[in-house]
Amino acid sequence: MTRDVTLEQMQHWLLHYADQIEQEQATLTRLDAAIGDADHGVNMQHGAEKMRAKINDLTDCHDIDVFLRTIAMTLISSIGGAAGPLYGVFFLRASKEAGPGDVISLDRLAQMFQVGLESIQQRGHARLGDKTMVDALAPAVEALRLATDAGQSTTEALAVASEAAEAGMLATIDMEAKKGRASYLGPRSIGHQDPGATSAYLLVASAAATLGN
Repeated sequence: MTRDVTLEQMQHWLLHYADQIEQEQATLTRLDAAIGDADHGVNMQHGAEKMRAKINDLTDCHDIDVFLRTIAMTLISSIGGAAGPLYGVFFLRASKEAGPGDVISLDRLAQMFQVGLESIQQRGHARLGDKTMVDALAPAVEALRLATDAGQSTTEALAVASEAAEAGMLATIDMEAKKGRASYLGPRSIGHQDPGATSAYLLVASAAATLGN
């Protein structure tokens, strides 16, 4: 039973995430058009393109912390709007938790997700139920921790986390937005899936598809 994650798997994770963002760009744009600026899809796609190029250039990188820190800086500089700093701080804080080396344990990965989520909440001041990316990430982080503590494999734990992230994403449909531009709509934001929660779900789903294999 595998409970380790390698640098190579981390690279595959974020390349897969870039692919998913590009495939779902139109969906992210449509969701954001309903309650935001209609730019989340374009902004995330731009970040995905820059991230893929950076990963392909990092042939001499041998440490997970350096890799994730580089990804963080790339996303901060390339994704417009609020998403760039939020995804950037997630990976920046995760990189510090990862430390040097090309292999981390599943326990360490779960902690990386935890501190990444906390950093997003500190920067964006969002809580569970505010109709943001936190609504997908928070349940995923909790599910990942519980599965990890229960002794499940990396594949099993991340599958549970992905399911929790999807449920959290779908739950935003019935929420009234409390943060961001969507909050200006008040009750009219109800009935629309949050685009940030959607791109966050894709991040967790991509981890489930790659890190356990």
